[in-house]
This record gives sequence, structure tokens and C-alpha cells, in this order.
Amino acid sequence: MIAFRSFLFVAAFYLWSATLAIGMIPLFLAPHRWIGAALGVWSRGNFVLLRVLCDVKVEIRGLEHAPKGPGLVAAKHQCMFDTMSLWHVLPGACFVLKKELILIPFFGWYSLKGKMIVVDREAHAKALRKLVRDAKDRLADGRQIVIFPEGTRTPPGETGDYKPGIAALYRELGVPVVPLATNSGVHWPAHGFIRKPGTIVFEFLPPIPAGLKRAEFMRELEGRIEPASAALLSL
Repeated sequence: MIAFRSFLFVAAFYLWSATLAIGMIPLFLAPHRWIGAALGVWSRGNFVLLRVLCDVKVEIRGLEHAPKGPGLVAAKHQCMFDTMSLWHVLPGACFVLKKELILIPFFGWYSLKGKMIVVDREAHAKALRKLVRDAKDRLADGRQIVIFPEGTRTPPGETGDYKPGIAALYRELGVPVVPLATNSGVHWPAHGFIRKPGTIVFEFLPPIPAGLKRAEFMRELEGRIEPASAALLSL
């Protein structure tokens, strides 16, 4: 039964996504903020599909900690769902994306139109400079920058290598960082189509104040995200 319901969800998800992607084409002529609003509709629809077809509830916790204006969010990354779930929570969200994702039809086009931050991980120091430059621009535009410190998906219960990008943003932007924990990979595995019943939680944690030394900040960030994410695994 879980496999059948998961199959129905995947079919409905791609139909919903394709319908909205085509319907959003006129937004290429609109301001970039309209893209964020349309993606908010998309994310809400995905929540409904998960609940109805897979018995997967999505819960947002700690909204009092989420940035209301410009801000920096460092999020745990376990599956694709992480990149499509916060648009209606952070309507000004600007995700830091790897260059390869821009090649995906529609998703890549709307990401560019929506002024996401695109990083070429092979460029190393040059990529870091571009990341900081773009982040300052987006922050000045009043947006919330969302970065995945591990740089890639990490299976539930495991800790990835926290990359230097988040440290560079923390140092150069001079703003607090809001950690974001999740258990999304338990119910939306990184591979395969099975969606497991239960509750996906995205939990905003108290912000880490600006001004810490790099090593202290990285310890504090990992020390908040990982235990909080591990505590959600049984849901």
C-alpha cells in the first residue's frame, strides 16, 4: 500500500509541478519577487499532496526564530524536498544552489529569474568570492539567504562535512545565523520513490549571534543542527 500511494504521489507531484511550471511562464516578464510567490503556491500544494496521498504531515516549528526580513539560514539537507518546502514560510528566500541544478529545465530557469545564488563548486576560492558578493546583494534586497552547510544531501542520522561557504558568509555578512534542523530524509529518502508515513519537521533554532570566531561558530552551528535533527528522527 505504501508503494502504491508513493507512486500516486510521484505522478501527482510531477503533474502539479509541470502544470505550475507552464503556468508561471508569463512571470519571466514580471519582477523576480513574483517567482517566490508562485513557488510558495507550489510548496503548499506539495504539502497537501504528501498529506493526502502518503499520510506525511509537514510541520514547521520555531517560526519565532525565522528571519522576518533579511537574514541567513543554515539548513540541514537530507533530500530534494528541502529545496522546495520553505517558499511560503520565507517568501523572500534565496537558496544557494550548485551550478548543476541550473541545467534542469524550468527549475533552473526559474531559479535564475528568481535570483538564486548559483555556486560552481569546482571554482574554489573564486566561487567563495562570488558567493559572498551575491549574498551581500541579496541581503541588501531584503531577502533570506538559505544555505546547506554540508553542501550536499546527508542520510538521516549522519553528519556531513560542514563546508567553508557558511563560515565565509557568517564572517563577511556580519549577521546572525538561524540554524534549521530537519528529519525530511526519513520520509522522503534521497533515492527511490517511496514516501514513508509520518511527520516531516523543519525546526528553526535560536539564532547564533554575529561576531564569533570561525572555529567557535562552526562548532556552535554543528552542535545545534545535528542534535536537533537527530531528535526528530523518530517522528
